[in-house]
Amino acid sequence: MSHTSGHTVYTKKMHEEGYTILIPNMAEIHFELVRNVFELYGHKTVLLKNSGPNVVQEGLKYVHNDTCYPALLVIGQMMDALHSGQYDLHRTALIITQTGGGCRASNYIHLLRKALKKAGMEYIPVISLNLSGLERASGFKLSIPLLRRAIAALVYGDCLMHLANQTRPYELHAGETDALIKKWIQELTAQFARGRGMRTGPMRRNLERIADEFDAIERSHEKKTRVGIVGEIYVKYASLGNNDLEAFLREQDCEYMVPGIMGFALFKTDNRLEDIRLYGGNPLKYAVCTLLKGFLTRMETILIEAIRKHPSFVAPSSFEHTKSLVKNVIGYGSKMGEGWLLTAEMIELTENGYANIVCTQPFGCLPNHIRRTSCPSTTTPALRASTRRTASASCSASRAERRRPPPTPNLPWPRARRNSEAQTPPHPIRARRRCLCQKVSGASACSTRSAARRPSTAAEVMPPAYPAPSPAG
Repeated sequence: MSHTSGHTVYTKKMHEEGYTILIPNMAEIHFELVRNVFELYGHKTVLLKNSGPNVVQEGLKYVHNDTCYPALLVIGQMMDALHSGQYDLHRTALIITQTGGGCRASNYIHLLRKALKKAGMEYIPVISLNLSGLERASGFKLSIPLLRRAIAALVYGDCLMHLANQTRPYELHAGETDALIKKWIQELTAQFARGRGMRTGPMRRNLERIADEFDAIERSHEKKTRVGIVGEIYVKYASLGNNDLEAFLREQDCEYMVPGIMGFALFKTDNRLEDIRLYGGNPLKYAVCTLLKGFLTRMETILIEAIRKHPSFVAPSSFEHTKSLVKNVIGYGSKMGEGWLLTAEMIELTENGYANIVCTQPFGCLPNHIRRTSCPSTTTPALRASTRRTASASCSASRAERRRPPPTPNLPWPRARRNSEAQTPPHPIRARRRCLCQKVSGASACSTRSAARRPSTAAEVMPPAYPAPSPAG
């Protein structure tokens, strides 16, 4: 068994021996198609569907509860599956994504390996699924043909998800929508096995056929409450992460819309380009990312055009339009915790008629909570202009406040020390952070919280060398 940096590596020999690779679940339609793509390349895989309180408890055994909640759930789901007795632990491997960005998701793989070691299973290999060259495994290689099929699977998954979410609440014959999804998963898998369904022409025909068949399902014409779902990517899609939010909305007789994964893929690619525009970088990387973004945009355009041919369905907006909705509201360099995409998707959903927004935020993901903003009920140009004016005025007021000298507090220690402490300007990073929060939210809540954190009594600001005065003194 090969070891590198203290962990077990998934080798070519393990692949040939038929190790079972356990895949954590997130977006069920998309992941089922991607799992089938892996199967076509000889990988024996299982898409995990275990859920419930046992998964959470397993996660809490091995992951600190201050870590991102998605990490606790993903690792808990895998550890629960390993302890279920369904798999031969000496012929089982795990796979998990690794982005390489600022999100702590890049460290999930290390937390998973730590959990395996704590459980005495450090011999189980963990595969890093990444496009950044962070880790490589000789038994699992991402070839160009495999990636083309995986990207096509995401496009088809978005199409099936969008149409199903708009059909299932109104179907007259229960189960017809889900049966059509299963049919197309099998059909698309068969096409991938024959090397078809990935080029522009065949993909366009497939997407149009999918839209035609969903439109042919008999549906009622009643009006239901429309709800949009946004948030951190795992909690947004995974029923395990959002406590079966979609099932709950169906029980409440609602129609819901979830933005597609293709928009997130374009967001991540566009981030690389924005980084180079803002901070400079490798021209070759910029050219490669530009080509990749162009390819993803063509796939997205085919999907949108296929759905728009049916007026009864609401087609998703293009990535460029979604991006334009937050221009001058939040900077494009703001990319942690879904960054500006979180705000943009709220506005996009509102534009498309889904004005009731559920923003799913996991415990422990601070950037997502910071990026969450108030979304207007309409997105008229006048309202967006008003939002920009409010944000600008808020920042101007904050800058003016920082220019004013702070008042001298009445402190009990010697005058020389008191003057030097009182005249210390506010910390520049904290001041900029307060300004940024006001610009994002257009409200004064952040300033109020900052003020609440400032010491208000002499005893609180007094350095340790000077004891607090007694009440009589």
